[in-house]
Amino acid sequence: MPLFTISAEEALRQFDTFDTVIDARSENEYAEDHLPGAVNWPTLDNQQRHDIGTLYKQVNAFEAKKRGGALAARNIAAHIEREVIDKPKDWKPLTYCWRGGKRSGSLSLILSEIGFRVTIIEGGYKAFRAALLLDIPRLAPLFDWRVVCGTTGSGKTRLLQALQAAGAQVLDLEALANHRSSVLGAIPGVAQPTQKEFDTRIWDALRRFDPKRPVYVESESKKVGNVAVPAALIEAMRAGPCLNLQLPDEERVALLLEDYDFFVQNREAFCERLDALTELKGKQVVEGWKTKVRSGHIDDVVRDLLLTHYDPVYLQSMARNFKQFGSAQDIQPRDRSVPAMQALAAQMLQGAA
Repeated sequence: MPLFTISAEEALRQFDTFDTVIDARSENEYAEDHLPGAVNWPTLDNQQRHDIGTLYKQVNAFEAKKRGGALAARNIAAHIEREVIDKPKDWKPLTYCWRGGKRSGSLSLILSEIGFRVTIIEGGYKAFRAALLLDIPRLAPLFDWRVVCGTTGSGKTRLLQALQAAGAQVLDLEALANHRSSVLGAIPGVAQPTQKEFDTRIWDALRRFDPKRPVYVESESKKVGNVAVPAALIEAMRAGPCLNLQLPDEERVALLLEDYDFFVQNREAFCERLDALTELKGKQVVEGWKTKVRSGHIDDVVRDLLLTHYDPVYLQSMARNFKQFGSAQDIQPRDRSVPAMQALAAQMLQGAA
């Protein structure tokens, strides 16, 4: 069966029509970013790619291609034996590599000779990423964004999770970024995605939304930890109507102590993160907080952080950046608990119906 090529733009539109998306690049390239749901079948693995590249530079292209061809043939044979033997004849894979198509082309040629209908993305990952970055500005303005605002600790993430569980469309940027979007927001032991992977995750979420239904999102800033939210998405979010989630201060403190329990359990880690606020709050204030943390008065520190740092910064940012924040509808759960957020979500969705 002949090979088929497809432009990156067409691949975006037809993405869900393929049975398997195969990334023929090395493991490290795949780890940096890959197409949504793609499996990694390296034509050359990390070490092999390095060795062939060295041979190419130090000897010549012909010798490198001979050695690379032998390695690629063995790797492709292993992929076929491991992954393809049980595939039916109507299996339709989409393949890609970095740009030139040699690695995906070698794999695809053999698959097509077996009898499968194989499609290769013209220009590879590089072209797909360029098309994806152009598609996000097209998608972002299509939706009716409902922005869940609220000071730190008011339960915005819990409410978004409750809304999603109730069937609402939700874009949880903090979940996509593996970060809780504050100085203390890094999640211990969980790495953030690369910027490229974050962009891909956002595109994959946006393309699945129904423009006829509202999409709920938190009032994020331009960056979530170390990754940046695409400018077109930020602009669309900031133009949407706002919902102001409110909880009493004591409930907010208790919620944060629950959600950031790893800092409660590891006080020194908490103190290390507080150091990041020295420039803003001064060494004396930060050292005072650290003394309280070490003596077990973490709730006092959290309360002080909320009232003297997070709340003023947040309220100024909302007034400056979100056009409809001044007319935001106040929403109040009975408390910080998950059942309370679920009840509020049900009420919100009933009212939106």
